[in-house]
Amino acid sequence: MTEAEQAGAEPREAPPEQYRNPLTERYASREMSRIFSERTKFVTWRRLWIALAESERELGLAIPEAALAQMRAHLEDIDLARAAFWEKRLRHDVMAHVQHYGEVAPAAHGVIHLGATSAYVTDNTEVLQQREALQLLRSRLLACIAALAEFAGRWRALPCLGFTHFQPAQPTTVGKRATLWLQDLLLDLEELDHRLSTVRFRGVRGTTGTEASFLELFDGDGDRVDALNQRIAQKLGFERLYGVTGQTYPRKADYAYLATLAGIAASASKIAHDVRLLQHLKEVEEPFEREQVGSSAMAYKRNPMRTERITSLARHVLVLSLDPAFTAATQWLERTLDDSANRRIAIPEAYLGVDAILLLLHNVCAGLVVRPAVIARHLEDELPFMATEAILMDAVKRGGDRQALHERIRRHSVDAAEQVKEHGARNDLVERIAGDAAFGLTRVELQALLAPARHTGRAAVQVDRFLADHVAPVLAAAPIPTEVPELKA
Repeated sequence: MTEAEQAGAEPREAPPEQYRNPLTERYASREMSRIFSERTKFVTWRRLWIALAESERELGLAIPEAALAQMRAHLEDIDLARAAFWEKRLRHDVMAHVQHYGEVAPAAHGVIHLGATSAYVTDNTEVLQQREALQLLRSRLLACIAALAEFAGRWRALPCLGFTHFQPAQPTTVGKRATLWLQDLLLDLEELDHRLSTVRFRGVRGTTGTEASFLELFDGDGDRVDALNQRIAQKLGFERLYGVTGQTYPRKADYAYLATLAGIAASASKIAHDVRLLQHLKEVEEPFEREQVGSSAMAYKRNPMRTERITSLARHVLVLSLDPAFTAATQWLERTLDDSANRRIAIPEAYLGVDAILLLLHNVCAGLVVRPAVIARHLEDELPFMATEAILMDAVKRGGDRQALHERIRRHSVDAAEQVKEHGARNDLVERIAGDAAFGLTRVELQALLAPARHTGRAAVQVDRFLADHVAPVLAAAPIPTEVPELKA
């Protein structure tokens, strides 16, 4: 028995001598992996062949009922090893599965794939996969929005330093900052919903999109060809088809879908970067588990590993969105096959990547840790500089000369900043102004002017209005997932 087994740890399998994609092994959910699995793809091919044969029979072609019965009965009876045998022999993946389906449904052997070209099953399957994947990502996105909305509401009024150029700026609130993240996610949701509302079915178009083979099957009756397309689309849950196609659906559609995914990745990356910066400041931190190890060498460290992983995966998704752009730009005439290898990699990986990103983002947003004492200390260090305008205006109301006071407060600010930067001293600007008779302000009066909530403007009210007017209607319109898969690593 090994030391690990003696200690109660589960023995690990030896690493396989074959590359395994980290997206499926380590990051993405089982649900998303299933959508793009080989089994799902081939079962969907069979669903499409059944819909084709059913619709052709309904429109008058001599498709035996026994053939349909066997096709339905053996929908999921797929032997991948047998299909691989046929593919090695025929050098064609679709025809390999036509042969294998015909073996388990022999009554249908002569009518499977009747009139169709390979793109009928490959392209329509990819449309179905992307539609289902977009729907899954929508639920993931809603879960993130709900978690972040709860966080924004809870911390709606907690003053914190604002930052521009990562330099201290006018105060805001922790909740208001979170609404900026929320707004990006809501924009992503709008874009995703648009994509879902415009997903189109390719239909049965033939080898170059002219429908010639189906026109032949229906003795020149174009109305029945149109009806065939509509029937199959409806059986697969589509109301819309592309008006025209070549052999494939427009590859521009893939670019639109992956650009939407890239938008989600960009939003998540921005949030993650912000959390990483705030964690450096020790103001806000991502969740850290009790037994989590931050560093193998420095035991005290709490590295922001989840937000770092978000930015890392987002970078990959952003780059992947370029693949379908180049593919759409370089398709020749009615079609070329230089899209195939690229799409097999880029499209599934983009969805798997965003799935992993949103799982991580939900975990972070649902567990963000706020450190009010640290935030207050940072405010105290910088607020005297931020409050100089309020101090100046109050002194002028008391009868002071604005120009003269402006110069005095400028000099005090420069001297106080010098002490902080050059000598590491605390910010003593308040004491300097309190000791300057020209302002006529006591330390107590100055402290009242420095109250953090006085300098956050309408931030808390903006949070309330944003959550009520923009977030609540979205969350009310759709069920929010109550269970989100646990992170794999």
